Amino acid sequence: MKLTGGQVVARALKEYGVEYVAGVPGHGIWSLFDAFLEEGSQLPFIQVMHEQSAVHMADGYFRASGRPMACSTSIGPGATNTIIGLATCYADSIPAFFVSGGPATHMKGHGVMQEIERQNENAFPRITEQVTKRAYKAGRVDELPFIMHRAFNTMLSGRPGPVHVEVPMDIQVEAADVDIHPLDLRMARGVAYPDPQAVERAVKLLLSAERPVIVAGGGAISANASEELTRLAEKLGAAVSITWNGKGAISEDHALFIGAVGQTGTSCGNGITASADVVMSVGCRFTDWSASSYAKGVSFSIPPGKLIHIDLDHHEIGKNYPTEVGIVADAKATLAAMLALISDADAAKAVSRRESFLADVQKAKADWEAMLAPRRDSREAPFTSQRPLGALRKVMNRDGIVVVGSGNTQGAVKQTFPVYHPRTHLTSGSFSPMGWAVPAAMGAKLAMPDRQVVSITGDGDFMMSLPELGTAVMNNIPVVFMVQNNQGYMSIRGGQRKFLGRHIASEFNHHKGNGEPYSADIAAVAKSFGVESWKVTADEDLEKSLKAALDCGGPALVEVITSRDAAGPFATGWWDFPSPAYYEKEQQAYAEKRALEQHL
Repeated sequence: MKLTGGQVVARALKEYGVEYVAGVPGHGIWSLFDAFLEEGSQLPFIQVMHEQSAVHMADGYFRASGRPMACSTSIGPGATNTIIGLATCYADSIPAFFVSGGPATHMKGHGVMQEIERQNENAFPRITEQVTKRAYKAGRVDELPFIMHRAFNTMLSGRPGPVHVEVPMDIQVEAADVDIHPLDLRMARGVAYPDPQAVERAVKLLLSAERPVIVAGGGAISANASEELTRLAEKLGAAVSITWNGKGAISEDHALFIGAVGQTGTSCGNGITASADVVMSVGCRFTDWSASSYAKGVSFSIPPGKLIHIDLDHHEIGKNYPTEVGIVADAKATLAAMLALISDADAAKAVSRRESFLADVQKAKADWEAMLAPRRDSREAPFTSQRPLGALRKVMNRDGIVVVGSGNTQGAVKQTFPVYHPRTHLTSGSFSPMGWAVPAAMGAKLAMPDRQVVSITGDGDFMMSLPELGTAVMNNIPVVFMVQNNQGYMSIRGGQRKFLGRHIASEFNHHKGNGEPYSADIAAVAKSFGVESWKVTADEDLEKSLKAALDCGGPALVEVITSRDAAGPFATGWWDFPSPAYYEKEQQAYAEKRALEQHL
């Protein structure tokens, strides 16, 4: 059939199962956008207020559902505004399909409006190459069907991630006789199964362990391996800790769940995992934040602890810790293979030796609860960082989805807010940009319309995507935005005070006036967008305001006035962050901890 380049892209997206496209129009892409109105390629288009938000929306959509969404922008600044969103997807291995316009093929290199061409003609795809699995440039209409199926194959196969397809303006409008390639005939099917000998070695090691711990990372979620992971933990009597992106891999009311590892992990998550003689990692990259900068005895002790490392990407095996058994395979298939090799008799024998270990687990959990409860259950006003999270958990459905921004809220949610199902805690764990949670929450709601979805941010984070309230209203996306207003970047201020003893540019104040704190009336601003809003300053109004927001049926915002000096998440781990040379005491403490690092 005769199709323009724009129609090829639009029809392929529709036939490949994409349900929404988000973006901002511009002269470099409007011809392609027009194809979304053509019969046979019609797709709902979500007009956002900032191009970065379009990628974040696609990101949240996939994290909630496991299905990809598309985003699209013009050329020049519209395209470069997507880089933070693409980098976030790339760091967390999240598929997102990004299509942008480009200079016409006969004009490239001549300095057309919004072209980057001083060092290389039409250089924008060279930028996206660093933050995508692959960047494609179409040179003819008749090659676009091939590019589209290759892009989807790249995006979804192996270790997933974002892709970029650039369609020059002339290619968008020119037509050719083409067919859309059926994706079912072009995709890799099945999963990567583990080496049976490696599975046998791993099972033998787990059965012989005295203090086994399973660490669930984001790969456990993306592989849909939660059921197998939980069953294996139960069969072995192994404790389960999680990373940021692994939160939800096991229900947090399970007796074997011990919380998160890392700089803002739980005391029991770090303590029990660091004492393990065998650690089995499932889809975890061992980033510095999750491994407490590799300081021995803080989050991990490898060696002397032995590591079984399961990951879909061979680059991760042995990268940060020596690996006793490395398994490059799908997490779900690997855990199922392990379960099949463990007899009930062998499991019972192993568990019987772990009575002391399991008693340690329960004591560590009780100690953590005693540490957490005063902040979570505090009735102070302004609120602690944790109190609104405890209130939200009481009024929110068990399968509701929380989408969490960066900073204090990110760590506090990890420690304080229990989740019970996979894909119900979404956060940008690796790249951690501010401005992510608001559009990502809208993407999650588009993907899972029957679930409650709550975005949780601080005010500094929220301000970076505040205009997207208009997107929520225009498209009637009923997300609840909970904003903890403490008038600044308080996680940054806390870090500055810890490592430097003072702070700069992290409080919102009247800097040329009386120095008093400054804040917009966020609830009032939200009302001006048409969002139903509540401002909560008193403890007795907290739960009822959150419940009313969840029940209102449309976009809603709850501004919670939080103390500037309320402690954020507990820093139960360690972060390798040096202080300047003129802070001699801090430098000495840093040097002592750094000497414990094992990654080198």
